[in-house]
Amino acid sequence: MAEMTRDLRIRFWLGGFAFFVVLLYLLRSILLPFVAGMAIAYLLDPLAKRLEKLGLSRVLATVAITLIFFVALVTVLVFLAPILQDQVLGFLQRVPGYMSQLVHRVQPLWSLAKHYLSPSDIAKLRSSVGDYAGTVISWLASLIGTLLSGSLAFVNLLSLIFITPMVTFYLLRDWAGMTHHIDGLFPRRHAATIRQQLQAIDRILAGWVRGQAMVCLILGVIYGAGLSIVGLDLGLVVGLVAGILSFIPYLGTFTGLAVGIGLALAQSQEWALASEVAGVFIVGHLIEGNILAPRLVGDKIGLHPVWVIFALLAGGALFGFLGILLALPVAAVIGVLVKFGTQQYLHSTLYSDQVSPG
Repeated sequence: MAEMTRDLRIRFWLGGFAFFVVLLYLLRSILLPFVAGMAIAYLLDPLAKRLEKLGLSRVLATVAITLIFFVALVTVLVFLAPILQDQVLGFLQRVPGYMSQLVHRVQPLWSLAKHYLSPSDIAKLRSSVGDYAGTVISWLASLIGTLLSGSLAFVNLLSLIFITPMVTFYLLRDWAGMTHHIDGLFPRRHAATIRQQLQAIDRILAGWVRGQAMVCLILGVIYGAGLSIVGLDLGLVVGLVAGILSFIPYLGTFTGLAVGIGLALAQSQEWALASEVAGVFIVGHLIEGNILAPRLVGDKIGLHPVWVIFALLAGGALFGFLGILLALPVAAVIGVLVKFGTQQYLHSTLYSDQVSPG
């Protein structure tokens, strides 16, 4: 009877998990503002607790934090929008000149290739370049079409703008009550173990997400300001995007470096600008690795960079931007459960190869 009860419990939890995953997949097109609001509420909850300790009620603390957060966000966007617009428009106006510069740079290489290659090899090279260029253009067009198409695309954008602040407010206000209610639903026999694992997950998420968000913000400022100072066209845009992409380890730095050097070579015939762009990213990467990451993120959070990259790519492939938001919490949960399962295995007879008495 006891074995049957255990079997039913396993089936119940596996069935509930499968139902949750299926429901998440079916509702993925409308969940973005709710997941985004939950993520923001989670990030702001420690600040609300501090304000409560100073004497404010949870409601007043929530109102103040939510207003300050979204007003600051809108202010930054309004401040950056004209600058970004000027850079983008100026860049588009200078694109013909960039193309001329690139053609001028490639011409010696092309002349050298014609000197050493036969006419048939040159024809094959031209055909291959044309095929690859067509493939890239088709892929970009498909990507843009996927992002912009769909009857819910505009609705999702509006919901992200208008619904996310409301979701953030209510979740932040009721955070303590919700966590207490969820705690009361834990199976009593395993409640202490579940709490211990949830605390480990919270510690990982708090250390990585909040810390990495600050790292991305600071890197965006460093890269954007540095590239603008050295005179790179579209430097602020490239720097900010590189800072945001730094949420994925190494992706922001290497992507920004490649794009920045490419723009520098198109903008100037000299290598000085490209060297200065590379210097900006090298300095930023050194600051990140030696100052920002150790102090803001730490090295004991348990999320390996390779695991983070895999989780983000897998989440994005399965659920789009929603999957990217859910990737790190899921990665943290899996990491903690794997560690817990490994500890249980090391203390079991499966590992020690001992036969239990009886």
